[in-house]
Formats: sequence, C-alpha cells, structure tokens
Amino acid sequence: MNCGQNIHNFSILWYNQDKYEKLINEGFFVIALDRINQLKEILNQASYQYYVLDQPTMEDYEYDRLMEELIRLENEYPELKTIDSPTNKIGGEVLSKFEKVVHTSKMMSLSDAFNFDELRDFDSRVRKSAPEATYCCELKIDGLSVSLRYENGILVQGATRGNGEIGENITSNVKTIKSIPLRLRTLESLEVRGEIFMPKKSFHALNEERALNEEELFANCRNAAAGSIRQLDSKIAAKRNLDAFLYYLLDDTSKTQIEALKSMQDLGFKVNPFFRKCLTIEDVISYIDEIATTRESLPYDIDGIVIKVNEKNLYPIIGETVKYPKWAIAYKFPPEEVKTKLLGITFQVGRSGVITPVANFKPAFVQGSLISKATLHNEDYIIAKDIHINDVVLIRKAGDVIPEVVRPILEERPKDAIPFHMIQECPCCHTPLLRNPKEADYFCTNPNCSEKQINRLIHFASKPAYNIDSLGDKLVKQLFEAGYLKTISDIFNLKQHYDELVALPGLGAKSIDHLLAAIEGSKKNNLNLLIFGLGIKHCGAKISTLLCKRFKTIDALMHASFEELSAINDIGEAIAYEFVAFMQESANIQLIEELKNLGLKMEFDSQKIHENYFTNKKCVLTGTLDSMGRTEAKKLIEGFGGSLTDSVSAKTDILILGTNPGSKYDKAKKLGIYIMEEQEFLAKIKE
Repeated sequence: MNCGQNIHNFSILWYNQDKYEKLINEGFFVIALDRINQLKEILNQASYQYYVLDQPTMEDYEYDRLMEELIRLENEYPELKTIDSPTNKIGGEVLSKFEKVVHTSKMMSLSDAFNFDELRDFDSRVRKSAPEATYCCELKIDGLSVSLRYENGILVQGATRGNGEIGENITSNVKTIKSIPLRLRTLESLEVRGEIFMPKKSFHALNEERALNEEELFANCRNAAAGSIRQLDSKIAAKRNLDAFLYYLLDDTSKTQIEALKSMQDLGFKVNPFFRKCLTIEDVISYIDEIATTRESLPYDIDGIVIKVNEKNLYPIIGETVKYPKWAIAYKFPPEEVKTKLLGITFQVGRSGVITPVANFKPAFVQGSLISKATLHNEDYIIAKDIHINDVVLIRKAGDVIPEVVRPILEERPKDAIPFHMIQECPCCHTPLLRNPKEADYFCTNPNCSEKQINRLIHFASKPAYNIDSLGDKLVKQLFEAGYLKTISDIFNLKQHYDELVALPGLGAKSIDHLLAAIEGSKKNNLNLLIFGLGIKHCGAKISTLLCKRFKTIDALMHASFEELSAINDIGEAIAYEFVAFMQESANIQLIEELKNLGLKMEFDSQKIHENYFTNKKCVLTGTLDSMGRTEAKKLIEGFGGSLTDSVSAKTDILILGTNPGSKYDKAKKLGIYIMEEQEFLAKIKE
C-alpha cells in the first residue's frame, strides 16, 4: 500500500470515528507518526502566520479541529509526542520551584534618558568615537526580559533576566506563549533575547475575572505578565495569553541591528514592526514624538524607546561599562497624565486617628489600569495645589504605581467648582478633630472610634507586623462588626467563641481551625514585632527592632525614660516622647498585661535577627519590585539589621533597583553607590 495514500486515507478517515478507531487499534503506528508530523507542520505554520506575521490563513474552527486531532493522536501514542509539538502551548507541567540558570553571556541593562537633552548628550558621546554612526529605534515594551536557547532548531530553554548573570528557568511557561516558536524554520543552534508582555486586552480580561473571584487586581500589564510567567503551573500561564517580541540575536553575523531584526523574522521570531533607522539624533527625537502621539492606540504597553547604534562593527569602538553598553540608551516617556473630573473628596480614618482626604474622580485608564481614587494627603496639600471639587484635574501614577492628582486645569475650572474646606469632626464617630500646630494632619482623639479600632487591628495582624496568617482585612472587619474583636487582646481570645465563629457567613470549621492555629503560633513572635504591631506613633519596624535590641524585655521598655530613649542613635526626641506617652497610658498598660497573661513572647531574641549581607547597610528603593511591596522589602531588610530610607545620600550603601526607577537612580549613579537589581536582592535576602 502506498504510504502517501495511507496518509491521505488516514486524514479522510478522521471524519469517520469508527474507522479511525479501527486503524489505531490495528496498530497503524507509522501512519499515526506521519499524520502527527503533518499536523505539527500545518499548525506551526498557521501559528506563525497568525501570531508572528499577523496574516491568518486558517479559520479558528479549523485550527481547533486539527489541534484536537493532534491531541488525540498524542494521547494514543504518547511516545510520539515531541518537545516541539504545538500541544505544548496548552501547558500542563507543574513545578515545585524554578531552577537557576547561568546565562551564557550577561544580559545587560540600558542606561536611561528622561529628556531630549540627555539624548543629545548620548549622541555627543557616541560621535566622539564613531562620527559616522546611525541609529536603530525600537519600541521599549513594558514587559520582562527573556532569553531563549535553541538547539538544532528546537526550543530547549527559556530564562528570566534575573540579575543579568543568573536567571530562572521558565521553559515550561515560555512554551505556552503562542508567538514563541517551539521549532525554528532552520536547524540552527542559537540564543535570542526579547521581552515577554501581556497585551492590554488580555490584561483587562484577566482583571475582570479576578474581580469576579474577589482576587487582588494586577496594577498594570507588566506586573500581570511577571506574575503569569512565574506560575509554577504552566496551564495557568497558558490561560494568561502572554505574548513576546524578540530583539537581540547572540553571535549574529548581521552588519546592522535592522538586518538582525529582519534575520530574526526569517527564523520565525516575532519582531516588533515599528523599528526605524534614523540618521541623526534629531531624527530620533522626531520618531519619539511620533510614537508618543500613537502610544495609547497600541495593543500593548510601552514605556519608552530604545535607541541603538545601528552599525554593529562600531560597538567595540564605542565600548561599554560594567553594567551598560555605551552604544545604546533607553528613552523613558514621562509618566502618563490623564484628564478627568474630581467628583468629590471623602475622608479616611487611620489607626492613629489621622484623617486623610481622598480624591474621588471619574474613573480613568492610566498606564493600563482603571483608577478612581487618590490620596490628597492633608489640608495644606490641597490648598497648595488649589484643588476644588468638580475641577478638571490631571492624574497620573507616581512611580508608575501610586495614583496621584498632579494639578487642577485652572483654565477649564467649571462655574460650579467648590473650594475645599476641611471637615471639623471625625466622619466615623463625629468627635471634633484636633490639629497639632506643628503638623499638617488632623486627628480624631476618640479612643473608641470604630474606624481607628478596625485599622489598628488590621495593622497588628498584617504581614509586616505580627503576621497572623488568615486574619486579613475583610475578616478583621467581619469579626469587629460581629462583636468578637475590639482590642488586640481579643484576637488571642477568639478560641473562646469557636462555635459562634464557625457559624458566621463565609467561614466554617476548617477556616476557623486554620485561623486559631495561626494565632496560637504567632505567640512565639519576637518582641520587636509586637512593639511594631502596637502602632506607636513614629515607631516603625526599624525603630521597634532598635528599641528591643537596647532594652531586651517589655518591662524594660515600659519603664524606659525619655532621656534614655532620646540618647539612642536614630531615636529623636519626637519618637522618645510618643513612646513614653504610649507606655504611660493606662489603657496601653492594661493591654500589655493582658497580652502577657495570654502567653505572648515578651522578650527579644537577638538570634532571630539574622545577620546577612544587609546588616548595618543603609538601603534605598527606587521603582517597583515585582516580587513584593515596599513594606515587605523594608521588613526583610530591617529583619537583618539593615535600614530602608527614602532618600539617596553619600551615606547610602545600596540602591535597590525596581521597575521604572526615578531620580534616585541617577543620583546613586553620580555618587557611585552600589546598584542592586531585584533578582540579586532576592538572592541576598535568602543567603
């Protein structure tokens, strides 16, 4: 029987289920192999046309039908499934952790330019060494860097950038990205680098789903992409619809960057189509202006433009630093500012009683996410910016994360604009507010204000403080409103109400058992966590640890004098005053005695403050970390005896570099301060 005829017949018999089963059961192994290879070729070509070239040649229905056929065949003959099969795009591998990967060559960062003058300075430096240079401009995709390694045309490894030298193996998740080929169009062995990102459409769909499930929303496309590519279950990554653009081919023989991009396209890689050759830096600036006007219409987020010298033979002449190539730079767009209407100003009550005005504006998309609120800090801040209710205002994300009101647009101020007037009583308990003449904040002085009580409890149970697992914000509010939580000591008496707690809506025996076990386990926490959890004014995690190191026990702390406290380095008079005042208040004395009797640890164990790389180091964080928030980073550093401050100075030891760094980064570079990227930071805290 002719083999080609067999394949033809096999394809036709797919539509006849009984005959198909008969063929399989009779052991037509060779026919199955030929058909699998045929399906792989058809599906890979269809994916290339659709996801890389954006020129679909097959209807979705037909693609899905052929994919189902391939899945069925591979299930029947698992020994015929190969690592380049399109079915690997579905995901399925579950890892316990990501393995470390040492990069074959360092994945370097780029230095940043924040204005056109800095670009012109870059051009001047380039032309001193290479006056004949031209530039290749590419969109700077707001995603995360990836390195892909192919052997004989087959994808064998995908890795994160990490610290540039060591990354993480994310191969199983990379395989689920439809635009990344599992097999190249040649049998070459090579390494290529690029950017994984989440399209805006996928981001909005994902957040809608998470909102329905009452899960925390992702702040932006980049954070969503980072969270997705680091899923240990590749099926979850596959559902997130990630995408990728490739832009750098190692050991490439192309003469120019533009030729290299075209070579990558020919190999089967998806390359961003908006690259352009520019003869002068003024041409580059014109290109940036052009892209800036169309940026919002792009289906993915960009945060700047990458400018590279186009001629690769000039790279050795121009040179590089330890960290950056001198022949390339990244121009960063200024923070996106969006116009919206300020609908009103509401007020929040903090755990210390501080009243914070909050702007409520017409929801607007800013850098990929919908925002409707932003803090206005205090009365002085609002007056200084001349903000009125009903104003048209400009909003943005400070550090690309935190929403803020930039300013009102005075020329568009409506006739019904209402000047701001600070409230005079607490919005929760209606107690008259007080303002210290030396401070900008207004305070509710009622110790029984329910909002203060709830927020005090939330702070105590939070991860940076006493870290009681399962006792989150929602549960604290539920238990408070049900009457089971009023003070911190009530947390440790919840076991007395077991039967009632189990009957509460949304809970149950399993949840309550887990909660009570976490509460009991927390009693072993070190004393510094208790001090921080009590919420003493000006007494953060660092100060709490410092005090506990000095006084060792709760009794010694309670009897510490103002003079003893203020004599300690880093403990000023304001901190000393507030600490003594707290410890002398009868309600606080009673609370501490109750916590003693409940079995909480009242001594400081210095051995639990592990020394490591960050001990005695002064650190500053700039930008946003993918792996954790600022508060958690601060807790980790201070747990090792280091400190995290807000401003860079000559005394700073380390600048921890997150995504979208600000001016602190430039200052640190000028001062020669050691700059540590996120992956290195994560590695150091685990040492």
